[in-house]
Amino acid sequence: MRLTYFILATSLALTSISQATAATNETILPRAQQADHQVVTRHETKINGERVKYTATTGTQPLWNDKDEAIAAIHYTYYQRNDVKNNGTRPLLISFNGGPGSASVWMHIAYTGPKVIHIDDEGYPLQPYGVKTNPYSVLDVADIVFVNPVNTGYSRMLKDKDGKLPGKDEQQKMFFGVNADVKYLAEWLNTFVTRHERWRSPKFLIGESYGTTRVSALSLVLQNQQWMYLNGVVLVSPTDIGIDREGPVKAANRLPYFAATAWYHKALSDDLQAMDLMEVLELAEHYAINDYLPALAQGAFLNADKRSQVADKVAYFSGLSKKQVLQNNLDIDTAYFWKTVLNDRGQTVGRLDSRYLGIDKKESGSRPDYWPELTSWLHSFTPAINYYYSEELNYKTDVKYNMFGPVHPWDRSNNNAGENLRLAMAQNPYLNVMIQSGYYDGATNYFDGKYNMWQLDPSGKMRERLSFKGYRSGHMMYLRHEDLKQSNDDLREFILKAIPAADQAAKY
Repeated sequence: MRLTYFILATSLALTSISQATAATNETILPRAQQADHQVVTRHETKINGERVKYTATTGTQPLWNDKDEAIAAIHYTYYQRNDVKNNGTRPLLISFNGGPGSASVWMHIAYTGPKVIHIDDEGYPLQPYGVKTNPYSVLDVADIVFVNPVNTGYSRMLKDKDGKLPGKDEQQKMFFGVNADVKYLAEWLNTFVTRHERWRSPKFLIGESYGTTRVSALSLVLQNQQWMYLNGVVLVSPTDIGIDREGPVKAANRLPYFAATAWYHKALSDDLQAMDLMEVLELAEHYAINDYLPALAQGAFLNADKRSQVADKVAYFSGLSKKQVLQNNLDIDTAYFWKTVLNDRGQTVGRLDSRYLGIDKKESGSRPDYWPELTSWLHSFTPAINYYYSEELNYKTDVKYNMFGPVHPWDRSNNNAGENLRLAMAQNPYLNVMIQSGYYDGATNYFDGKYNMWQLDPSGKMRERLSFKGYRSGHMMYLRHEDLKQSNDDLREFILKAIPAADQAAKY
């Protein structure tokens, strides 16, 4: 096997490439992290009962500026199935998480990768910490690269020839904003695809949370600035992706999520609790769009009788009291809901996954003291990812793995991610989009995800290329074992369907 050695002209570091079938290389990267370094290990797993041998390559690849200077070391992990004879037909799935400022750890070791964290079937931490085989990984049908943007994971900015980092304002212009983020990542991906000879491969982007803003915007930037065309974009627990839904729309869209949460905790009336969740959500969605939204739009000029009727119905679907609904002028803030929906039990519910319960110092107040789901996840993810890199992927470094890195203030101006995605789809008839959401996610609620899909292409001419999948879990729906299988099955099906036949031309 031929390995290419890359040497930085800036003398920052020499490339170090190693191969191992077991953890034998004990070289530890210094804190001044090498900019161009990779470690290769070989593995075997079973996916849906099929034996799959694969290669894992993890390391850093430089990001270059227009003066051919390395300005950042971007950490990635790349999984390739070994028995593929022609990677021109082998899909490449490019994976990002969000934050902004979050590492790629979440989907890497809990969703699509060949290993998942050691948790119970509902997603709660177990000891000993670590990882186990993911029997549902999409590695059987696609190679995967997990990318950590600057200051997340092991990725870092590099000092210039004078040993200095850019100033705070310059850092934001270079890396930390909606548009800066996608500009440099597109450049980096061009280098990655070239180095790994993947230009012919069908390509897919998948992003979670803020990562959905990232991949939506990237779809057009890759296409129009790097001339790299995609087959699919997957939005996991999507943000607004720059699509306006403020005011009454934002408030009305929360109601189906409130209904899901209250149903899960058995806080609804007996007639709703007797129904299946999907039946409850259908009723709540219908009411939110057809009655609640118009009522909220009337604001103070809604007549008293109608206001009382709406308050009754919102209470009916949310599990709150009519008095609480009226005290909030029919517009229920999510933090207030998390704090109060189970107030009579002395418990709060999670933000990112409202199946999780917390306890506060005081039962009064308008928001919870902490997010029980996030503390639970960090409990299991942080030790697992550090163990996995060091002991299974043989990646040794003194650089801290940033679960959440310093990227703020983040420039959110000129967020046209949704429009970028629409235009990319219009220009590229091969490009399909799938949304995946958990019904118990209160941070990026599933009904907002549906609304994004409805508003993404107002013409309706591309609606057949848009799809939505929902799951009985939260923001990271794959933490629930049943949904780990289903979400990967849905993703696998999406990837395979988005690959055109050999004689299917990209035209309307």
